Amino acid sequence: MRLLLDTNAMLWAFSGSPRIKPVAELLLADDTNVFVSAVSFWEAAIKIRIGKLNSDVLELRRAAQISGFLELPLLAAHAEVLATLPRHHNDPFDHMLLAQAISEPMRLVTGDRALSAYTSLVMQI
Repeated sequence: MRLLLDTNAMLWAFSGSPRIKPVAELLLADDTNVFVSAVSFWEAAIKIRIGKLNSDVLELRRAAQISGFLELPLLAAHAEVLATLPRHHNDPFDHMLLAQAISEPMRLVTGDRALSAYTSLVMQI
């Protein structure tokens, strides 16, 4: 199985939050490839700069590498899918992650209930 972590799920995984428990075994399974998007690192960097997140992008990237998570770049092909998405809400980072999940395809692990309206690939935790 291929999983893409939403930014919130990435942060929960790295902090050991109980919010990640519903998928913890799946993240550790040998047949699961877990991806963290470059989009999530961009979102984290912006939140750090404006004071909404107390973290460090370099530390987040190291945590992803140590966890065995794979980094997913943002591609022009993802933008093609993004252009076709309806606007159920207005978070551009969520839209980019959804486009990546649909393009690749892979399941998007998130705590954001609004994302389920876009695709059955969303795994709500």
